Amino acid sequence: MKIRAPRDFWAGLMFIAFGIGFVWVAQSYQMGTSVRMGPAYFPTVLGGLLAILVLAIFIQSFIASGSPVPRFYFRPLILIVLATVLFGILLKPLGLVLSVAVLVGVGAFGGFEFKTKEVAILYVVLAIFSVWVFVKGLGLPIPVWPGE
Repeated sequence: MKIRAPRDFWAGLMFIAFGIGFVWVAQSYQMGTSVRMGPAYFPTVLGGLLAILVLAIFIQSFIASGSPVPRFYFRPLILIVLATVLFGILLKPLGLVLSVAVLVGVGAFGGFEFKTKEVAILYVVLAIFSVWVFVKGLGLPIPVWPGE
């Protein structure tokens, strides 16, 4: 059996694994019924549907020709995960505004192009939006600046 569409094969395999993983993790919770759903109901149904729907893409990878899998770059993955972790660590000591600056700055280095003007605009818009939604709108007790 020959894989004719490697990109579809690996994407299908990955999503089938996610679907089965959701179903497997949810088994430790109560399922409930469709009328009175338990905590396992939604992840089980969603994971099962994901695995079943993606099965068609997985099977198609053996039938139809497709594009090869492009080269995988670790740098974006590592820098975006690092940016997210740094945001979580720095949120309390630096406050929301400066933590968003670290998030956007480190995350921007994960891309293939770094344009200072675009990154600065993204930072300003995201910082204003975050303060407006999370602090002002939802009233979450997140420090906006260091020392608050």
